[in-house]
Amino acid sequence: MIEPYAHTISKDEIAALEVEEFSGRIILITNESDCDKAVGYLQHFDMVGFDTETRPSFRKGQRYMISLMQISTEDACFLFRLNTIGIPPSLENFLKSEDILKIGLSLRDDFGAIRKRTTVTPMRFLDLQNYVGQFGIEEASLQKIYAILFGKKISKGQRLTNWDAEILTEPQQKYAALDAWACLKIYKKLNSVR
Repeated sequence: MIEPYAHTISKDEIAALEVEEFSGRIILITNESDCDKAVGYLQHFDMVGFDTETRPSFRKGQRYMISLMQISTEDACFLFRLNTIGIPPSLENFLKSEDILKIGLSLRDDFGAIRKRTTVTPMRFLDLQNYVGQFGIEEASLQKIYAILFGKKISKGQRLTNWDAEILTEPQQKYAALDAWACLKIYKKLNSVR
């Protein structure tokens, strides 16, 4: 039986919630050798959470390439600094692997950003925006879906920061890890009731 969830949640209801934090390990990937090791580790999982970050543009016509790709298990999140390493072959192979389910939100935007860096076609991805409706959830934002399911809020304070910065701050790293991890948690929660 499918557990009934709230259809929607208001901004005021979210504001009153406790802030969620990612408490797992965060591993920055800044070279191809570390990328190969990270992908080797991630290939042992059936499913992972997925997200990307791109430096925001505040000028008309100005666009930046994808800066960061986050891939998370339940207890560790790898932050691939694409602005410094691009998308190495091992990561391309991971993106097109049909062995691992990669769970994200608003994937069309992520795929568009990935296409600017590689010609690889991402395979076996699940977009939560297209998935949560069957559980009665009418919201499309990660923050609202997470709040409905877990009664906690995801802070968006770091969203518009410079993801191309030479050093990512701890708040940036935690924000980036949380989004990918939250996608995995949402999927697992929804499927534990089936």
